[in-house]
This record gives sequence, C-alpha cells and structure tokens, in this order.
Amino acid sequence: MSGGRPQPDPGTYDDLDLLDPRLHADYDLTAYWRHLRAHDPVRRHAGFWSVTRHADVLAAVRDTETFTSLKGNMLRTLLRGHDPGAGRMIVVTDGPRHAVLRRLLTPGFGPRTLGPITRSIEAATRDLLGGLVRRGGGDFVEEVAAQVPLRAICELLGVPERDRQRVLELTGRAMLGESGTGTPGAEARIAQSEILLYYTRLAAERRDAPGDDVISLLVSADLTEEEVLLNCYNLIIGGDETARLALAGGVLALAEHDKEWARLRADPELVEPAAEEILRWTTPAAHVGRTAVRDTELGGRAIAAGDVVALWTVSANRDEAVFDDPDTFDIGRKPNRHLTFGHGPHFCLGAQLARAELRALLSELRATVSSIEVTGPVTWLPSNFIRGVASLPVALT
Repeated sequence: MSGGRPQPDPGTYDDLDLLDPRLHADYDLTAYWRHLRAHDPVRRHAGFWSVTRHADVLAAVRDTETFTSLKGNMLRTLLRGHDPGAGRMIVVTDGPRHAVLRRLLTPGFGPRTLGPITRSIEAATRDLLGGLVRRGGGDFVEEVAAQVPLRAICELLGVPERDRQRVLELTGRAMLGESGTGTPGAEARIAQSEILLYYTRLAAERRDAPGDDVISLLVSADLTEEEVLLNCYNLIIGGDETARLALAGGVLALAEHDKEWARLRADPELVEPAAEEILRWTTPAAHVGRTAVRDTELGGRAIAAGDVVALWTVSANRDEAVFDDPDTFDIGRKPNRHLTFGHGPHFCLGAQLARAELRALLSELRATVSSIEVTGPVTWLPSNFIRGVASLPVALT
C-alpha cells in the first residue's frame, strides 16, 4: 500500500529512525522490511529490538510469560517506561487478570450482540456510501471510513441515539491524540476528558438500569470505576482505528489495482477473501510492543530481561516464507495467515466486528460503484504505531 510514496534509498537503511512518525508517513517501507527479514530479522536499535519475520512475531505474541504487555503495547509508552492503564485495561494486562477481563467482555462481541450491529453497519454503509456516490465523490476517510466504525462502537457500548452525534464528534477529535505521534494537542486532550466524563455518566446509568451492551457487562463485574472507563476508552479507540484504516486503505488498494477491482465486481464470492487481503495489505497496527520478562532468545538473538521489543506486524504480513508473492494485492488469496488481529491470548476481541464492516463496504461498493478514482494527493498518518491514510479524495461513478 504505497499511495504514491517513495521507497527510502537502501544506502540510508542503517540511519532510518523507526521512531520518527514522519518516516512512516512519507515513505513506503516495504523494501526496508524485506531487507531486515533477509539480513537482520531481530535488529537492535537505540532502546529497542525490531522483530520482522512472521515466525518470530508469532512466537513472541504467543508467549505472554516471556514477552509481557504489562508495561505497554506500543513503542511510545514502552520507551517512556510505563502505561497508565497497565494491569487494568485489557490490552495491557496478561495472565489471570487478562483472562478475567476477556471472559467478561467476550459475550459483548458474540453473535447475539453482533447480529443486530451488523445489520446496522450495512445500513450505515449504504447510507454514507450512497451519499458519496450521489455527490460524485469526496474524502472517503472523512465521509465514510471514519463514520461507520464509530457508529458501530456506539451501538456496541449502548450509546443512546440522542447522544451519538456528539460522541462521534468527540471521538474524532480525541483520535488526534492516539496516533502514536507524541503528546496530544489541547483539542484532543479536552475531547478525551469529555469522553471519559460522558462514559462516567453512562456507566452510572447502566448500574441502575443494565442492558445488553458492553458497558453493562463492565459495570456488572467486580471492577473499579477507573477500570470500567479505561476499558470503555480502549474499546472506543481500538474499535475505531483498525476498521477506519482498513476501510480507507482497502478503497485505495482497489483504486490502485484495477484488475482486482474488476474481479471483485464480477464475483460476489470474493467479498470475504478480499476483506482478509485488505486486512493483510493495510495492516493498520504497524507494530505490537512487548517487554521481555526474562533473558531469552528470539530469531537467534539474545534478548535480555527488561528489553523492549517491537513486533512489526506490517513486516510479518509481507513475509515471503508465509505468503506467496506477498507484495501483490490478491483479493482471492488463500490461505491468508495474516497477523493483523494478533494471535493467542491477545487476539483482537473486535476482529469479527471489523470484518463485518469491511464486508459491508465491499458488498455495497460492488452494488453501487463502477469506478473508483483517486482525485488528489493521499495524505498519510504520521505515526510509528497506526498505519494508514489520513485523507483519501476519490471520485465514485
């Protein structure tokens, strides 16, 4: 997924700063990741290790006793030394506490809950994409990709209809501070505070009158108010980012690959494998961070207890040892053992929700759109953690 970005000069590989958010926005690093997989798959940087092969990334995410998320799950917080949600928010817990939180939240993502939400996603996608088609085009990120996941999360959390527009606006502003680019700006911090205040009130309402939503599951358990809010916030941000970036990146990929777009239009059976290929191709979470609990070995390199490890999913999803012709966008790819949703104990709870959003988009594109044209510069998020387009101007016929 280049979006017209250049590759860095191989002569500069040793000098690339993977912590620099602009590097990931300004360059397509596909060739760099290929170089690391072949020549230095577990590479030492200043302050952390980079792990780039599929097998090594898979081994590390499976082994939560050796590689813990308790100190954080992204470089930004790991190199700072701690994560404020550690031990309380599901993505930064391990062991028995993680198992408790996962058992608590899993019913909220089951078929009984996701069935009605999936139908709502389909209706929202039809409405938003239809409006974009009638206008001839616009910014796909702002008008479709940013809207569908947030509406789904509002339903999942049981946000009343009267509050949803406000919550959508606040969450959009709060996202400015969650890109892994550094300290959020004043607008993002204010929005984050307002979201937490809103969910504090909503959690209080659910204690008095519980429903079938995820907040009701949280408040019914033996959790502190802070734990409830942290996990609500995690679900809001996490549930939005992967789907938003995959939806936008998928449309960009179809626009850049005419033959695959034609295949999809001709064959409805390709919707499901196309969704999986988009997840692999876009890889919205570029890395997953872990800390070594004890001295160990990974990919033939000695990792010391306390070392920070960046598991570059964006590289693992292009590993030649796992994927045939990995730098080709193939909507019929099978098998497709991508690690976009992680693996093992921390496999993404919202995976089926994100898949439903992608399938709804692809089905609606097939039904209503004949051509997709990128009409202006594509801008990319400056982030070493989340990966994707910030704006995507398109014309839809």
